[in-house]
Amino acid sequence: MAEKRKSMIKIKPKKYKAGDVVKVDFIVIHPMDTGLQKDKKTGEIIPAHYIDNITFSLDGKPFTTMKVWETVSTNPYFSVNLKVPGKGKITVDYTDNTGEKNSKSKKLKPKG
Repeated sequence: MAEKRKSMIKIKPKKYKAGDVVKVDFIVIHPMDTGLQKDKKTGEIIPAHYIDNITFSLDGKPFTTMKVWETVSTNPYFSVNLKVPGKGKITVDYTDNTGEKNSKSKKLKPKG
């Protein structure tokens, strides 16, 4: 069973209207272990555990897909730009190299 991780989607600026370009930020708490580090207590190699694929979708239609490598920092931060078509729902789906899958969603609420 996949571990539920803390994650967050932020849309900047907070106030926008249909047709505006907004910045969609996604942050997730993830160890992003490269497989090259040793456990300080046991001296054993910590197995690789990192996010390897991220998809940003709007109302179920992907608008950005990223292939991610193990060299990305712990608790990675991803940011994309989106032209707001109107109301909708942004979903970020991600998987890691162990098969863990999670997602996070946020509603788009343009004003004006």
